[in-house]
Amino acid sequence: MEIFFEDGKKVNADFNGHIIKTDQPIQAGGGGTAPAPFDLFLASIGTCAGIYVKFFCDQRGIPTDKIRIIQTMEYNQETRLIGSIKLEIKLPADFPEKYKDAVINSANLCTVKKHLLNAPEIKVTAVLN
Repeated sequence: MEIFFEDGKKVNADFNGHIIKTDQPIQAGGGGTAPAPFDLFLASIGTCAGIYVKFFCDQRGIPTDKIRIIQTMEYNQETRLIGSIKLEIKLPADFPEKYKDAVINSANLCTVKKHLLNAPEIKVTAVLN
């Protein structure tokens, strides 16, 4: 992955041929043209859980067009960080009751969540070219 800069507050990543664009919100001095990096981090949690829910349902022939995951975050004023994140899977009325706990378990398999619970060491270095 290579991180590169554009004008203003835009910082992007080139990863496997995909350009992931970020910007800061207008109130933070950016142009608001793309999600902020932290927004992408938060979205990765819900979308990761979502792909596991999608796999689970697809394997059983359960339609996912009416399933939604609502992600809410609670901000901790003391630490000035997100203190908790809740994912609520909204299932349609015709979702098979027997799979309700299993679909929760599938969402809990999310690799982003697993990495947060077992945080990797992050090292930052600099070199002159």
